[in-house]
Amino acid sequence: MEIGLIGFGKTGKAVASVLLQNKKITLKWVMKRSSTLENRTTAEYLGIDSNETGKIYSSETTPIAELLDKQPVDVIIDFSSASGIYSYGEEASIRKIKIISAISHYSNKEKEFLKSLSKLTTVFWSPNITLGVNYLLFASKFLKKIAPWVDIEIIEEHFKGKDGVSGTALKIAETLDLEENDINSVRAGGIVGKHEVVFGFPFQTVRLIHESISREAFGSGVVFVAENLKDKEEGLYNFEDILSPYFVA
Repeated sequence: MEIGLIGFGKTGKAVASVLLQNKKITLKWVMKRSSTLENRTTAEYLGIDSNETGKIYSSETTPIAELLDKQPVDVIIDFSSASGIYSYGEEASIRKIKIISAISHYSNKEKEFLKSLSKLTTVFWSPNITLGVNYLLFASKFLKKIAPWVDIEIIEEHFKGKDGVSGTALKIAETLDLEENDINSVRAGGIVGKHEVVFGFPFQTVRLIHESISREAFGSGVVFVAENLKDKEEGLYNFEDILSPYFVA
């Protein structure tokens, strides 16, 4: 499977390192905004012993259409920004390239754009692409179904300086029919990401916790999603679509 990566910040670099070390995947190229690192190979820059020759390109000097024509890929993975989808979405969709977006926050405008792209190609979006968080979502949903009257609080912890409420926490709240004010946010040090769902029963408490130890967890999630999207037709998918078959007895 040949992959192109959009976005090369801290998380993008961690994802690239996981992809480079997976023998079933070829990281064909990385596209970033600025021209810094342009034309360097990803493996060499990250100090990874890999035969992959995927180069780093800049959107300032290389049009995405030109890159997709010269170096076509099966899947584009997006770890850039909420507006990044506009830079490649149409060009990818008309070429039937699958899109995996791991952007935390999208406005309704971007969500509608994803829907329009999904009419032409396979599109996947999850505000948190780690497998563990999405397992937590599944477990939380089933527990509330068993006890719909239970008290629920969400606690999300992230690194100091992270703006806004975690997109993952908002997704958990949405799944459990809770409001944003049911989310308690903590910002301290270099916490990668921790989400906890507290179920308050009479005389007992159940806590479901997921913690990302390193950003490589996002890379493992990307690989899982990409492998499960191989045979998916056009449409807009989320983690529930991918995980549901695993829960069928």
